Amino acid sequence: MKRVTSRSELSAVLAEGSGDGPRGFVPTMGALHAGHRELISRASIECGRVVVSAFVNPTQFDDATDLASYPREPEADAKLAQAAGCDVFWTPAVEDLYPDGLEADVRVTDDLTSVLCGAEEGRGPDHFAGVTTVVSRLFDAVRPDIAYFGEKDAQQLAVIRRMTTDQQLPIEIRGIPTVRDPDGLALSSRNLRLDARSREQALAIPRALREASEMAMSGERSTDSLTRHVRHLLIENGIEPEYVEARDPDDLAPVAEMNGRPVLLAVAATVGEVRLIDNVILEGRS
Repeated sequence: MKRVTSRSELSAVLAEGSGDGPRGFVPTMGALHAGHRELISRASIECGRVVVSAFVNPTQFDDATDLASYPREPEADAKLAQAAGCDVFWTPAVEDLYPDGLEADVRVTDDLTSVLCGAEEGRGPDHFAGVTTVVSRLFDAVRPDIAYFGEKDAQQLAVIRRMTTDQQLPIEIRGIPTVRDPDGLALSSRNLRLDARSREQALAIPRALREASEMAMSGERSTDSLTRHVRHLLIENGIEPEYVEARDPDDLAPVAEMNGRPVLLAVAATVGEVRLIDNVILEGRS
């Protein structure tokens, strides 16, 4: 595995040859875990060459404290990436991706970015402007054929797919199912900041989503009933959710009733001092 830091180094390494098959890309914010390992492993199976980036993107944070406390483990990240099948590990500096400053300049429509995590009472749509700007710049540097993202952040996946379509980029966006710890908690770099009590409390999130999924499979058609059930279980466990919503997984339009099509049930909540997101795709009876 080759490790590079600058965009010029990356370009030089990529110019050496692409290997057999497509170029795969896994963009990350570092603090890699088993979920990232799954993305990289999938890319290494399906692609001739795999690039992994680790960059804590400042424009995705609306809280300076959150940005400062985000875990950074570059050596451990490189070791995991190499073991998973990474060929090129890129850790760009801020000036590589934002040579003219941190002003976001790539946005997608409000129907995807002003709901759920992008709602004004949450992170706001500027959060996703930060996501699309940095991903657009990463894509421009790496020029991948396939880019891999986890389905845990379903809204981010939908936004990046829309951005790729809007910009007519020749890149396939491939979503990989959420990887969970044995206790059910969705893997996240932020989990490192949960103390023992908060982690135990956070397990109410996957339990509530699992119960909602079982209700849908048993014939519950009202998404209002499903979201109220999840909200009740979270509050019962001392978690006040930021949102619990049922949405179309592609365009994030609200869904009122199960009618045989997949429905995204998404949750965001702060447990202790850590903001967590999770979701499940409901497959109700037709």
